[in-house]
Amino acid sequence: MKYVELDSGNKMPMVGFGTFTLTGDVCRESVEKAIELGYTHIDTAEIYENEKEVGQGIKTGLEKTSLTREDLFVTSKVWKDNLHYDEVIEACEGTLDDLGLDYLDLYLIHWPNSDIPMEGTFKALAKLKKDGKIKDIGVSNFTTTHLKKAQKVSSEPISINQVEYHPYLNQNKLLNYCKENGIAVTAFSPLGNAELLTEKPLVELAKKVDKSLAQVILKWLVDKDIIVIPRSTSTEHMKENLDLFSWDLPEEVFNGIEQLDKKRRVRDPEFGEFDMEE
Repeated sequence: MKYVELDSGNKMPMVGFGTFTLTGDVCRESVEKAIELGYTHIDTAEIYENEKEVGQGIKTGLEKTSLTREDLFVTSKVWKDNLHYDEVIEACEGTLDDLGLDYLDLYLIHWPNSDIPMEGTFKALAKLKKDGKIKDIGVSNFTTTHLKKAQKVSSEPISINQVEYHPYLNQNKLLNYCKENGIAVTAFSPLGNAELLTEKPLVELAKKVDKSLAQVILKWLVDKDIIVIPRSTSTEHMKENLDLFSWDLPEEVFNGIEQLDKKRRVRDPEFGEFDMEE
């Protein structure tokens, strides 16, 4: 496993386990299995309504391994409607209660909301960090415009920007801005909600490598220094998604994927503020 060191000194695994859309026993069992297989980075969110199940999966997963809480990196997110100061504090405390944890390694603003001033939001995040409830703060779905505003008002470094990133949404301009400003990037929907796995141009490129197409896409991302959080309920796929660091992606395949950008989003809700993108 490779890691990204964040502002706190905390090391974030470059491959994590995503839990978007996982619920109930499937969620609990998948998180448990992920930890048993070697995942130490778990990603969830308030709006997923699965934090209790994620917490149960973490608990049983730790019990079945020699790992401790300190070995895990757990991320959650505060929803865009709960960004006033008191709401952020309350949301984080609720998340910790549901997860059964004393702290989060990373807490993100899930989506920007221009109707709520950022100053109060980041003041609350700084308070949570000072109180030991969170180790690092970050954002999600922020454009460079949002990031510039956030950097002006946040007293704490912004460690992460979690955004949709895959071969058909290759956000190099945003990635370069983040790198220049010490902000690591996490890719959600790295496989385009699995839609990319049947795309002919990608299938043809993957034939040049003795790996699955999913592995090739994830490898392309980590080679760009992007953290990935694929979601799967298949033990075989979970194992494959972890196996990204023992082999090299040929330059021609990497460059071929770089040329496939279509600016196609699989997550483009009406409340998204992508029109503010520079």
